[in-house]
Amino acid sequence: MGGLSGMRGGSRFGGGGGGMFGDDIFSSFGDGRTMSSAPRKAAPIESTLPCSLEELYKGTTKKMKISREIADASGQTLPVEEILTINIKPGWKKGTKITFPEKGNEQPNVIPADLVFIIDEKPHSIFAREGNDLVVTQKISLAEALTGYTVHLTTLDGRNLTVPINNVIHPNYEEVVPKEGMPIPKQPSKRGNLRIKFNIKFPTRMTAEQSLESRNYWHHDVDYAPPLCIPLWPLNFLQNGLDSYCLYV
Repeated sequence: MGGLSGMRGGSRFGGGGGGMFGDDIFSSFGDGRTMSSAPRKAAPIESTLPCSLEELYKGTTKKMKISREIADASGQTLPVEEILTINIKPGWKKGTKITFPEKGNEQPNVIPADLVFIIDEKPHSIFAREGNDLVVTQKISLAEALTGYTVHLTTLDGRNLTVPINNVIHPNYEEVVPKEGMPIPKQPSKRGNLRIKFNIKFPTRMTAEQSLESRNYWHHDVDYAPPLCIPLWPLNFLQNGLDSYCLYV
């Protein structure tokens, strides 16, 4: 349970003394009655409410304990504690505001401030959120990029998700899994997408024999079978214009 303490609703409004022209020239009209100053509204009190990505995915309820001052019938202020309940809906985003009207301190001639909680999103170890989409980056070897790879993930609601990829995975490749992203609050039946990106680990060096075999492999017909099952290339091969033979074949 979170909490807020020591809230201050603002200074008293009004005060004695006249202006630079003495008594207020607009203080009385026709019937001789003095106009009273209208109460002013204290400035809102804002507080950040951190939420995990799982909480924003599934929705949750948070209890917040606050301390504030209220005025009794005689005008004296007394400290009180209250528990506020915040129902977080699935799909809410960072920056969403939840307002509790006039939950600030009570003071004479001042309308209590509104208490505003602002949703903040905690970083997640696997997923990143982009709008309604979830994004995950998988680290794979060059061999996996060329021969196929299966993504295994645990979703934010605890399901096991398996995504087989049979395409050749190049550095800018992105696999999109529809409707596995964040819920959309205003459209409960819809969800964003899951976008899977890849960080391909290239070998840093290779022997002269491996280099020769890899060249032979890609410069012959597909029926040619070199002694190496999967030739591996150093990064500088790609930089020398051979990327079309490696990743986009």
